Amino acid sequence: MGCSKVRLTKRARLAMDLVAEILENGLQEQGKFKTITVEKHLELDYDLGSLLCVDNNELDSGLFNKNKDEYLRNLTRDNVQLLINQIWDLPTEKVDEVIVAKLPRPAYVLPRAKHVPKPKPLTKWQEYAKLKGIQKKKKSKLSWDEQLKKWIPLYGYKRAEALRNKEWLIEVPQNANPMEDQFAKRTDAKTERVAKNELQRLRNIAKTKNIKVPRMGVLNPDVSTAKDLQAAVTIAKSSTASIGKFQGSLPKEKEARGIATITPGASSRKRKAAPVSSEVEKAENLQAIDFVLNKKPKIDVERAVNKQINQQQLRKPEESMSSKPKAGGKGKKKGNSSSSSKKPKSGKGQRKGKNSGRKRR
Repeated sequence: MGCSKVRLTKRARLAMDLVAEILENGLQEQGKFKTITVEKHLELDYDLGSLLCVDNNELDSGLFNKNKDEYLRNLTRDNVQLLINQIWDLPTEKVDEVIVAKLPRPAYVLPRAKHVPKPKPLTKWQEYAKLKGIQKKKKSKLSWDEQLKKWIPLYGYKRAEALRNKEWLIEVPQNANPMEDQFAKRTDAKTERVAKNELQRLRNIAKTKNIKVPRMGVLNPDVSTAKDLQAAVTIAKSSTASIGKFQGSLPKEKEARGIATITPGASSRKRKAAPVSSEVEKAENLQAIDFVLNKKPKIDVERAVNKQINQQQLRKPEESMSSKPKAGGKGKKKGNSSSSSKKPKSGKGQRKGKNSGRKRR
């Protein structure tokens, strides 16, 4: 009996030590999380519509000077906790299986950097559904297949795998080529449908933003008109590095009209300046004014020398003409006349030779 009492006492001590250790660890873990109850001398001013609270209490200068970051962190945590407590007291509702709080109208008018966003415009299908009163019904993600005798998803990789197991054999149509791969044909048709849907989605986005869809080429050559082909040829010719300057033309080829906005290098195409802020615009204008006012004239020495030489060459014939004496001038002295300007005297000598002299007929 004495030995059993000693053993029980040791086991009790071990159990007590283990419980004390667990309680101590629990207290340490609990100390990491602060309480949701915060006491303030003055109540905060709340604007729950803007998720804003204003703390009018004085700051503790001693704690602030001792450790600024820690003090501001704790103060922010307490104020946010008070704001969360106020939000929990608001009425709630359930939206898409999520509980949300109904916020009141904001009391403070906060300025906005940009205008209020406009409501998203409806697509073609949404407009048609609204006109016809078609309401969207939530479908199940799984559907029962009688052939496979199991539930298959409506989309995803598991559905594709189920369809491969289901349609492992495809019957060749009567008018089709027997050597044609029907699986590849079905895959191409699906790819084309996906591309068509994506194109229509992009067209809807362009329509909502009032953007004209460019006619860059021919989408379907089988149903394209001559006007579409002509526009495609004109755009392709002007899409080179030289903007179609060295591209030849086919006989009787005409340029397409009405595509100046999408044709590279068209004369009627106007460049739209990107919107800039007032500070950037002011800096650009000051830079342009400094460039004009501080502009120094450039002197082309070679051009100036050539111009001077040309003027000198033009003056030379004028100076030579002015230095020649004028014929028939009055008041000339005989002594100043040169011998070269006199006419030779008629010859009084004898003629030499038989053939000398002027022939007469």
